[in-house]
Amino acid sequence: MNRAFRPTQLSEAVAILADRELDATPVAGCTDLMVVDHAQRRQRSAVVSLLKVRELLGIAEDDDFLDIGAAVTFWQLRKHPSVRAMFPILEQVSATVGAWQIQNRATIGGNIANASPAGDSLPVLLVLGAELVLAGPQGERRLPYSAFHRGYRQTALRPGELIVRVRVPFPRANAVQAFKKVGTREAQAISKVVVAFHATRLQGRLYSVRLAAGSVAAVPVRLLGAEQVCEGQAPDAELAERVGLTAASEVEPIDDVRSTAAYRRRTLGRVVRRMLLDTIGAD
Repeated sequence: MNRAFRPTQLSEAVAILADRELDATPVAGCTDLMVVDHAQRRQRSAVVSLLKVRELLGIAEDDDFLDIGAAVTFWQLRKHPSVRAMFPILEQVSATVGAWQIQNRATIGGNIANASPAGDSLPVLLVLGAELVLAGPQGERRLPYSAFHRGYRQTALRPGELIVRVRVPFPRANAVQAFKKVGTREAQAISKVVVAFHATRLQGRLYSVRLAAGSVAAVPVRLLGAEQVCEGQAPDAELAERVGLTAASEVEPIDDVRSTAAYRRRTLGRVVRRMLLDTIGAD
C-alpha cells in the first residue's frame, strides 16, 4: 500500500475515490478485505477509510424509515433499541456475523458492498424492502436494495460511488419476521444456507409475504414462487410443506467446499417449512 486516507466528510471521500490516478479502494471494517488481500498477496495503491465519515454514521428514525449509516457496525445494530423493538431479524442476523470482535468491526455497508452470496444480512434486507442511498461524482441517488446485486460479486455501484445510508421501512402492525442461518457451527461460520421471512398477519392469514435466501445462488434471491403459494393463506402443516417444497424447487445452488447443492436445496426447504410452522397459532 502506498497511501492511506481517513476523510471525515462524504464530499472528501468521494473526491479521493474519483481520482483515477490514486486508484483508491474504499474500506471500512476490512474483515473480509484483509483476509482476501493477504491470501492473494495483493498490494493496493491507496485505501480510503470510511469509518469517520460523518454522513455514514449513526442510526435514526426518519419519517417511516429506520435510517442506518453504512459505517454502522453489526454490534451497534445489535444493541440499538429501535432495531430491537421493530426489526428482530436485523438484531438476530447481527449476532451471527462472526464473533463479537468481527461484529465490532464489520459494517452493514461493507457486508452489502462485498456482495458475497453468503452475506448474512443480504436476505434480511431483501425481505425488509430496504432502500440504499448512494453517492458519487455524479451526486446522490437512491436505489431499491432489490436492484443492487447484478451478479456474482457484481453490484450497481458506479465508479467512485459509495453506499451512504441503508433505509428500512418500519414494519406494519402484526408483522411476522423470522431468520435462520445454517452453518458448520452455530457461530463464526460462513453460511451454507441463510433464510429470511417477513409478512403481515391479519385474521390468521399471511399477506405481503417475502421470503429470501442466500448461499443458494450467485446473488441473494427472493423466493417468489414460495411467496405466491403462501400469500393470503392461513398457515397450517399442509401449507408449510407446500411452501417449503416450492422454495427448494426455485433454486439451483452449487457444490463447493462448504456444502453440496443437494444439501442446500433440501435444507432451504426444511427451514422455510419450519418458519411457516412457527407462525401457526401466533395471533
